[in-house]
Amino acid sequence: MSECECVSTCDFFNEQMKGLEAIKEMMKRRYCLGDNSDCARHMVFQELGKGRVPPDLIPNQTEKVRNIITRFRMDEGPAS
Repeated sequence: MSECECVSTCDFFNEQMKGLEAIKEMMKRRYCLGDNSDCARHMVFQELGKGRVPPDLIPNQTEKVRNIITRFRMDEGPAS
């Protein structure tokens, strides 16, 4: 397992978690510094790209991933 390619630029950790260093480091160990397959943010990143990851999506909110992807695809319309 390796470090997530998004960890250094992740808006959640760099913006949303300012001032919460202990919690931030605990969450990074869980979601970023090994198996990131359970990270909701990484799931959206892989499917739609970095620019489509909601800034307020928390790594453990995997139940929201399907809705985010579905909503994006509906907004995009059929492929040409």
